[in-house]
Amino acid sequence: MVDPHRLLAFCAMSLLLSAIPGPSVLFVIGRALAHGRRTAMASVLGNALGGYALVIAVALGVGTLVETSAVIFHAIKLAGAAYLIHLGVKALRASWSNRARAARFTPAPTSGTSSIWAGFVVGVTNPKSVIFLTAMLPQFVDRTAGHVIVQMLLLGLAGALLALVSDGLWGLTASAARTWFGRSPRRMSLVGGTGGLAMIGLGAAVAVTGRAD
Repeated sequence: MVDPHRLLAFCAMSLLLSAIPGPSVLFVIGRALAHGRRTAMASVLGNALGGYALVIAVALGVGTLVETSAVIFHAIKLAGAAYLIHLGVKALRASWSNRARAARFTPAPTSGTSSIWAGFVVGVTNPKSVIFLTAMLPQFVDRTAGHVIVQMLLLGLAGALLALVSDGLWGLTASAARTWFGRSPRRMSLVGGTGGLAMIGLGAAVAVTGRAD
């Protein structure tokens, strides 16, 4: 059983971390601007699932290996950065195609499954989450109470649910702004391009920042 005080403390720290715009938040905003609310919400779900996959890894001891190995950490970071840039380029291409094709902007179709997968990949390779979970999650576990893995999984689940709500609010806000811009085909095309550029810039930023070893 998780100690209620430890649970509240971990939730407070997770909420604070989620409220500060980082890779996950900027990714969701970029997806919302480029593709709209439905894609953004699917990306939020996938991102939360990816984050919880990190929790499971930390609970099973994989997080310790990532924390102590600079090579593994940087490999994960660069994979996530490359994927973000790939998504940004796709959004830019869709924006240019729509601008040249029609007077009325039609967003590039994205399936719910592919959007969830995209969010999952970004979530599981998020350097901010890797660092936070490997460094902080074990500190909130009461080892004298036993069931350490179960405690980590429950704490991580609470944090993932809070991130789901927080990122969802960011996604809805960005989607509302996109809807307003949608009244003008030219502005909507520019917004789609802005979302793509945001993801490319985020990928580049993730690639050059992170843990110093």
